[in-house]
Amino acid sequence: MRLVLRNGMALLLAGLGIGTGRRVRLSRFLQSLLFEVKSTDIMTFASVPFLLAAVAFLACYLPARPRHIVDPVVALRND
Repeated sequence: MRLVLRNGMALLLAGLGIGTGRRVRLSRFLQSLLFEVKSTDIMTFASVPFLLAAVAFLACYLPARPRHIVDPVVALRND
């Protein structure tokens, strides 16, 4: 389970890093597309990555949880 979560969170961090870098560079263009929100709004800038991180964690954790309960030897014998 730790392996699945670690790999999923590594992909998340890479995606957030790339996305944040591109967002900073494209902030002038984004300003023309936003309505009543500045492109440098700190609340939006912080809450969206947090929401994406929570969803990514659940997407990694929920499928891995039932497999964590089963003994690996039993699972290999059944295959």
